[in-house]
Amino acid sequence: QVQLQESGGGLVQTGGSLRLSCAASGDILTNDIMGWYRQAPGKQREMVATITSGGTADVAGSFEGRFTISRDNRINTVYLQMDSLKPEDTARYICMSRRRSTARYSWGQGTQVTVSS
Repeated sequence: QVQLQESGGGLVQTGGSLRLSCAASGDILTNDIMGWYRQAPGKQREMVATITSGGTADVAGSFEGRFTISRDNRINTVYLQMDSLKPEDTARYICMSRRRSTARYSWGQGTQVTVSS
């Protein structure tokens, strides 16, 4: 099993920044895809960004220009730099990994991000 531990969430004002981290342990492979989803109350979970071990990033259109995903394969950690935050970015941000060979997903517990207006 893959264990994913997020950190870095919190309360920030509109226009502020936060950097989320997610450390993977257990049965994590360097080749696994890692990334971030988010879920706000009453809404469906949505993809924010993913990144391959080679650094190829896929950022959902609504976050392009504000959110940046990166990864350090040496320590199995993925980051999400969030800038120009808006109140509508308030959500629980959840780390994921996906095994390329099986498409099996693993999920963290999430970290809460609250943006005040």
